[in-house]
Amino acid sequence: MPPSAPVPATGFQALILCGPGVSLNTFTSNPEEYPKSLVPVANRPMVFYPIDFCKRSGITDITLITPPSSLAPLQAALKQNPHLTSLPPPSVSVVAPKDLEMTMGTAELLRLPEVQDCIRTDFLLLPCDIICEVPGESILEAWMVTQSALGGNNSGPGGEQGGRRGGLAVYYQTQGREESVKGEATDFVAIAPLEQDEAPAVSHLVDGPEALRFGLSKLVMSMPMDTVKEKMAKDKGFLIRHSLVDKHAQVKMLTSYRDAHLYVFPYWVKDLARHQEKLESVSEDLIGYWAKAGWQKGLGDKLGMNKIFQDQSEHDNRSHDGELLDEEVDLQHISSTKTGTQTSKSSEHPQILAYVQRGSTPVIRRVDSSAILLSTSLRLAKLESIEEVGRQAASPFSHNQKIAYPEGVAQRCTVTKSDCLLAENVTVEPTCVIKESVIGPNCHISSGARLTRCVLMEGAVVESRAQLTGCLIGRRARIGRESVLKDCEVQDANVVPEETDAKNEKFMVFEGLEDEGDDDMDDMDELDD
Repeated sequence: MPPSAPVPATGFQALILCGPGVSLNTFTSNPEEYPKSLVPVANRPMVFYPIDFCKRSGITDITLITPPSSLAPLQAALKQNPHLTSLPPPSVSVVAPKDLEMTMGTAELLRLPEVQDCIRTDFLLLPCDIICEVPGESILEAWMVTQSALGGNNSGPGGEQGGRRGGLAVYYQTQGREESVKGEATDFVAIAPLEQDEAPAVSHLVDGPEALRFGLSKLVMSMPMDTVKEKMAKDKGFLIRHSLVDKHAQVKMLTSYRDAHLYVFPYWVKDLARHQEKLESVSEDLIGYWAKAGWQKGLGDKLGMNKIFQDQSEHDNRSHDGELLDEEVDLQHISSTKTGTQTSKSSEHPQILAYVQRGSTPVIRRVDSSAILLSTSLRLAKLESIEEVGRQAASPFSHNQKIAYPEGVAQRCTVTKSDCLLAENVTVEPTCVIKESVIGPNCHISSGARLTRCVLMEGAVVESRAQLTGCLIGRRARIGRESVLKDCEVQDANVVPEETDAKNEKFMVFEGLEDEGDDDMDDMDELDD
């Protein structure tokens, strides 16, 4: 198949990780009832966006991985929430491994037997909090072309006989965007350019008026900026290995980008995760050490890559009935899907690539904090509705209407339609002013209330003459009359007393909840000698 033709995503599957959401604990303090994956972003459940991304990419084999405690509410939402039930068939699967703990690392999660059983082919791994407007088929196509895995050699362990294929990680710019927030976490990303014959042409018009070579690079380093700062404090500077400079003459180092936790993985990564028990985090350990293995001598062997490929090769040399395949004809050597670059470098470890988004559009964003939840919801609220521009011209994140229930909005009030979203059964009394806000279903705004840059979740009530600016209001919460709140968060079902005046406060039933910081990983020094 020529690179210019659209490549179907058949043979791919997707795993969506639905974690507990400690960073959104104002709204996820009870994951047994309301897990992070169901927190609304622009009036849609968070998990809607990664499922929709996979569906738009042509992937139909989609599995949600969730802790057992969150299984029931997630399954109920998939059957009842109108946004989730409106997604095209087939339905997604949900797996809740019995040993999955709230604090378990993502690479540890991949080792669980139930997750291992899920992985049957090349796969996408992505979080439940990803918002990605980039066409997924473009990302998959770029990966397929660079790995010479076009067409029918993608599925199952048999697909590995096409060669030692690499992976792909997605990074996005955090600064200078409309939805950027102060103090957002970033990653240190070091990339090297692909050779001219390695950069694929992509048929989809992503950023410009003509088909461009997709923005892919070789990933040579990736780690959280917090880790970099700790190393710099310890080493009195940022140390670079000679082997990196010897391998790559040009290296670009980025500090304002973030790992989207959106990965395209070949099937063999399943075995790497299973055999290498020292890997705890996919982003920091698996991706970080894989990137270094491309230039740090011996690291790939320490990770166990050679053993995996040797075992894979022995498996691929046998048919299903145990007899040896015909050895007289070397099909791999003459295959049109195998590039000369791959054959000549077959002894090298497969590389991990990076797609680093340039510019501020399309939208890519991980919604894993309250500030990002607010800014991203307000950003999506500005998208033109399908009613206004038609389905073809509308963004995949556009709603049918900006105001779903016009009858509920009184005539003598102000709602700036261009930057607001009002869901079903929202009632707004006279003399209200609502600007740049997202109002969830069944909310009620009493007379004289003023809302600016706010997000209200389902069933919230704002009493008369209350003034809210930059606030996140949880489900069924109530804001007392004549209250003045600025940059506040209100927990689900919480009642803010009348005439409250507050700024930068969290109104929660249980105060003092803190992130335990369980994301800290071992340094794996024995691997990084």
